Amino acid sequence: MRPLSLPPLSAHGRSERVRAAVEAKGADALVVTDLTNIRWCTGFTGSSGVFVISKDRHVLITDSRYRDQAPTQLDSSGCEAEVSINSDWVAVVSAILNKGKGLNDVNGADRTTRVALEADRIVWADQRRLSEALDAELMETVGLIAELRSVKDEAELMRIQTAAGIVDAVLEECQNRFVLGVSEREMAQMLEDGMRAAGADGPAYDTIVASGPNAALPHARAGSRRLANGDLVVVDVGALVEGYRSDMTRTFVVGSPDDRAVEIHDIVTRAQAEGVATVRAGVEAGEIDRACRAFIAREGYGDAFVHGTGHGVGLDIHEFPAVRRGNTAILSPGQVITVEPGIYLSGYGGVRVEDTVVVTEDGCRPLTKFPKEFVCLSSQPTI
Repeated sequence: MRPLSLPPLSAHGRSERVRAAVEAKGADALVVTDLTNIRWCTGFTGSSGVFVISKDRHVLITDSRYRDQAPTQLDSSGCEAEVSINSDWVAVVSAILNKGKGLNDVNGADRTTRVALEADRIVWADQRRLSEALDAELMETVGLIAELRSVKDEAELMRIQTAAGIVDAVLEECQNRFVLGVSEREMAQMLEDGMRAAGADGPAYDTIVASGPNAALPHARAGSRRLANGDLVVVDVGALVEGYRSDMTRTFVVGSPDDRAVEIHDIVTRAQAEGVATVRAGVEAGEIDRACRAFIAREGYGDAFVHGTGHGVGLDIHEFPAVRRGNTAILSPGQVITVEPGIYLSGYGGVRVEDTVVVTEDGCRPLTKFPKEFVCLSSQPTI
């Protein structure tokens, strides 16, 4: 269940950290267009906004729907809120950065000459409009804020841990209702209703329930298919708590598993343990993928592991760092990642086992704790 209260979130100092990182890249200002990055920098949770970080001002631009909300949410962040009514946000950004005018001293030393954009978070049309409106060179940044926000503070970790605990409890309660004849969609609804009843704000993403041949599809959507005897059933579920998410996958079987199901579940479970044992600060993210992939390959199923091993988790369900082949990003204490190897056999089914863990100096701390034993669901239909 969700605690009655969680420690308050604070965005204080975050935008200044971003400003320092932008300056280190050689830019004078950054225009932030990704709403999740804006939320992390400022605490603002609205659906419309652009955030400008310059040498002397950190300003959120939003519309009149958030006239009262924006100043309140930004109060602890040290950022300004500018509510524009019937104004083009590009024009407001231009006025703040002054197109190179007004911020200049006599020698032009304070001129905003290079403005960074989130290259992977801005559409081409807006980039062109900014290019025409600003008297400055535009430069790209990719993942600058994502990397900063990947290291969670204690208040953030508490929300992710709470979300993980809700999923553990709800899956424990629901598994006895996952029986022969129940549909994938009904199972997903049970889980999502249970998470809300336990205090979650909702699911962290569309809950995946994939049974029988559908279990060979890593991102299958829960559909109308009903559980049949011998089905492998992949359940990928997460909860949302105050903007922060958890992520967990377990694989069940309806009735008694055949020998192949037992084999691949055992391989995936042991591969996942290898990956979790590899996690610690200072390790490249790709090393976790290598550990899982090498184990599965040694067991003869290398071609059946068809996706990356994991990803960061936080305000988004897929964040920096990507835990995939060849990624040289170095893990840091406080990052939250998933470890989720799988084996998928077309026409037969698949197995995935996933946990969300916090990176520590000497290892990791699992947040999702539901047992990984191969649970056999009832082969008796509901009455």
